[in-house]
Amino acid sequence: MLSIVPIPAFSDNYIWCVTDRNSGKALVVDPGQAAPVADYLRANDLTLDSILITHHHPDHVGGVAELEETFQPQAIYGPADSPFQGCSVTLTEGDQVSWQGLTFDVYTVPGHTLDHIAYHTRQTDIGNAPALFCGDTLFACGCGRLFEGHPAQMRESLDKLRRLPASTRVYCAHEYTLANLRFSRDLLPDDEGLQHFEIACKQKRDRGEPTLPTTLKDEASLNPFLRWDDDAVATAVSARDIPVDGELQGADRVFAQVRKAKDTFRG
Repeated sequence: MLSIVPIPAFSDNYIWCVTDRNSGKALVVDPGQAAPVADYLRANDLTLDSILITHHHPDHVGGVAELEETFQPQAIYGPADSPFQGCSVTLTEGDQVSWQGLTFDVYTVPGHTLDHIAYHTRQTDIGNAPALFCGDTLFACGCGRLFEGHPAQMRESLDKLRRLPASTRVYCAHEYTLANLRFSRDLLPDDEGLQHFEIACKQKRDRGEPTLPTTLKDEASLNPFLRWDDDAVATAVSARDIPVDGELQGADRVFAQVRKAKDTFRG
């Protein structure tokens, strides 16, 4: 029996913790802070067995060294060719991670950073659905800023994720949903799906609940960063005459315009 909870960190990070209650072992994803993880493990009498890292940014790896020293996990998995050198097992496209009967397929998803990877399992042991740990590549109704990559590269990475099973639950690393929805609703004010989703997410936040996880099915239909082939999105960004690299065409250009619009949005 596996369970999953978000451990809040900083102001808006989630450190996802997967627990095997039978063994008392835990796996955590992107522990940017050690203290919240240590407190949760001790309060629930859990053993930190493994850590998954998606990319090198400090709010995703800042707690790794302390957790390693305190709990001595069996493995710390993370991207190869990364500025972060604290992993015991490095991974790239096509590799797999096995943990407590689960198998995660590893995908390289550069764009936000060049070393970014994602972990996906088609098994339904976590939350009765396939699970995706995607760090800062894909958010609910958003995607990560392009700090190191370029638009075509990021769109290709997002396309990899969009092609995964629609029932996949998306466990991203930040509670950015309402901010992303303010932009999405401004871009697509007549989109009824976004209207209803925003209401539901506001209700969750009012109750003190996370808006995550979402599903890839919802993201494909709602998230403007995944809708580069949707006429409504293409029309919306075209109407704003958003300047982007002139060599970008088709889907890459639409995506780049959405990303540029979000980067400059002040709503």
